[in-house]
Amino acid sequence: QAEESCKCNGWKNPNPPPTPPRAELQQAGVSLAEPCRSCSHALAAHVSHLENVSEEEMNRLLGIVLDVEYLFTCVHKEEDADTKQVYFYLFKLLRKCILQMGKPVVEGSLESPPFEKPSIEQGVNNFVQYKFSHLPSKERQTIVELAKMFLNRINYWHLETPSQRRLRSPNDDIAGYKVNYTRWLCYCNVPQFCDSLPRYETTQVFGRTLLRSVFTIMRRQLLEQARQEKDKLPQEKRTLILTHFPKFLSMLEEEVYSQNSPIWDQDFMVSSSQTGQLGIQTVISPPPVARSVSYSASPSSLEQPNSGNMSPACKVSSALDPNLGEKRKNNEPYSLEDAKKPRVVGDIPIELINEVMSTITDPAAMLGPETNFLSAHSARDEAARLEERRGVIEFHVVGNSLNQKPNKKIMMWLVGLQNVFSHQLPRMPKEYITRLVFDP
Repeated sequence: QAEESCKCNGWKNPNPPPTPPRAELQQAGVSLAEPCRSCSHALAAHVSHLENVSEEEMNRLLGIVLDVEYLFTCVHKEEDADTKQVYFYLFKLLRKCILQMGKPVVEGSLESPPFEKPSIEQGVNNFVQYKFSHLPSKERQTIVELAKMFLNRINYWHLETPSQRRLRSPNDDIAGYKVNYTRWLCYCNVPQFCDSLPRYETTQVFGRTLLRSVFTIMRRQLLEQARQEKDKLPQEKRTLILTHFPKFLSMLEEEVYSQNSPIWDQDFMVSSSQTGQLGIQTVISPPPVARSVSYSASPSSLEQPNSGNMSPACKVSSALDPNLGEKRKNNEPYSLEDAKKPRVVGDIPIELINEVMSTITDPAAMLGPETNFLSAHSARDEAARLEERRGVIEFHVVGNSLNQKPNKKIMMWLVGLQNVFSHQLPRMPKEYITRLVFDP
């Protein structure tokens, strides 16, 4: 800021018109000497602290800016008071991080994850080991699939708000539930659509207390959804979900609400590893944390339903799919020579790579059948193709990336593409256009 007393809220008009005029032409580059619309200081005074900041740090700060704008919309859209308060707290936290160029850290009485041990994931692992370790391999694998499916549902389950829970179960510990609900929002739910916040899986940071608070309603809705979707499921999955899943949930429910269940003991692994047939690490492999999140077109998808439901980031896939998180089986012969090489998850066999390369370098394979008989009806884009051959126009496939740093030319193209969308679709929210263009 140009002065310590300046309380400017940013490069914004304090009294914007009710209906912004439609931009006729793309705005020219803004000069650093141009006065701020709010405090009348020069733009250079607002960005003087960013002169020596690296491009990587600048991109990180821009990512936080996008999250701040999205949370600002969420605060205004949200109707539940408790959720609105958490959104506003995270909004102020991220805005403070931008001003101080720091990293977001949730402070206060929420503590840091994990919040309870053993975790839900560990408890379900212990349950599988405790109840089903004596089964043959095939039957035990069925139980493992059910456990994976159950854990995946919890990770994407949208908790009911404290006010909804108070109406449904007035005798419950609402204060304790509200603390866990706030933790879940800050560490598990909001980070699904705000990448600048650290994200944790619900099943890895919460334990028996949260599971008890959601198990009954979750079990009822899972079984109801299974009955509604039974006609859409393949036969083998239909048997798994409609026949085995209800019994699995009933047995797990007994252990969740039992006061003396051994699966919640800290020393369960010590005793079971001496007598069990299968180590706990090999029963259920935790699914990887997916950092790529699908953003909904409107923040209204964050509004709470009447009861627990799927969170916005998970509505793209059916949670009744038991294959989520499943490891692929290695059907290739494994020689001693291969054992010496470091194996990376997701490696592609060299034979497949060679086959693909031979295909894409073969003109006959790539161009397809002869199309001479279509010469009388030439393609509508023939003129564009001729201009491309003469170098008048160029065709490029561009996109942002989290794996490697995009060069400045690609970033300029993306910004230009964003401006095209904004000009052609003036009523589309700019936040949505930004995420549509810049999300990988």
